[in-house]
Amino acid sequence: DAADYLKSDEAVAAYLDAVMDDSPGDAGALAKALGTVARARNMSQLARDTGLSREGLLRALSASGNPSLATLLKVAQALGLKLRFAPG
Repeated sequence: DAADYLKSDEAVAAYLDAVMDDSPGDAGALAKALGTVARARNMSQLARDTGLSREGLLRALSASGNPSLATLLKVAQALGLKLRFAPG
């Protein structure tokens, strides 16, 4: 499980960058990757930090989830992450 390897902030950032490089424009892939990070960091605590239910987060951050941008931003912020844009 990829969550077992996401022990540091650097590992998380590298993992999310790799997902975005492999699946540009795939919101589902990003949601699933954030779900993996959330599992590595403690999904229950993330739910408390975002004000969303644990079940709602699990559903939104699954491969078939379709979270809103607002949800993705809440999750990223609660995980201590910043979304950045760079020229392609």
